[in-house]
Amino acid sequence: MSIKVVVIVATFGRTEHVARLLAQLERQTRLPDAVIISAPDANHVPTNIACRFPVSSVLGKTGLAAQRNIGLDAAGDRFDIITFFDDDFIPADDYLDGVSRAFLQQPDWAVVTGSVLKDGATTAGFTWEEGIQALREAGTATEARGVDQLSAYGCNMSIRAAFIGGLRFDERLVLYGWQEDVDFTSRLRARGRVVALQSIRGVHLGVKSGRVSGVRFGYSQVANPIYLIRKGSVPLPVGLKLMSKNLLANLARSLWPESYIDRRGRLRGNLLALSHVARGRVEPEYILEI
Repeated sequence: MSIKVVVIVATFGRTEHVARLLAQLERQTRLPDAVIISAPDANHVPTNIACRFPVSSVLGKTGLAAQRNIGLDAAGDRFDIITFFDDDFIPADDYLDGVSRAFLQQPDWAVVTGSVLKDGATTAGFTWEEGIQALREAGTATEARGVDQLSAYGCNMSIRAAFIGGLRFDERLVLYGWQEDVDFTSRLRARGRVVALQSIRGVHLGVKSGRVSGVRFGYSQVANPIYLIRKGSVPLPVGLKLMSKNLLANLARSLWPESYIDRRGRLRGNLLALSHVARGRVEPEYILEI
């Protein structure tokens, strides 16, 4: 049985990383049937692309949720699997092969998210060379059983297209769209299993360019979980734990912040969002006014 896979990459200001990701996809033992790059305009897309698979661009929107939606619209009903990669995610060479086999063997799986061997989002980040070296050192993956999850990790997640239908990412989660992956994939649990699979692997570099300001991100760290709790896509204990964890980390480290994190800006954003929530104002899109 043949199965068609499209990779959607939402990007902003990282043409070099998109070009390197496309080159990495050329190494896949199972090539994608197409790649769709979603960007605000052509300035965010690398030129002179030459790949063994079709590469197209969809332009005109800014913000992770909105860009992923325009990518979904462009994919239409032409593919069986929709794989989302961040532009700074390096998939192992057998990643798409593993995803294809997983969906063929498990008809009740709606979402598959892979194992992130190293995650630069929680550190100063990694270079492409460091990411590729980490994959080499990891060796060959062994088969693993899927583990059910509340949601998938947006840097690498694959979805059975037939289960998506009219479901889309919530565009009220603007710009960086923090937790938009949790919201979208947790809603898919009503249609099938959301599974983490250790045998499908990659490295998330955690590139810092293209991110929102510390104040804006800090606002989202509070406003977005509260919004999703009220929406019903995130359980109350999960949302409160996530929000309090980030708030306490920003508070504790604001005196001696890491060089790569604007802790004081995030804390200001946290406190601003809390003041809005206390007045009954829960608006993730308010960061556009900051």
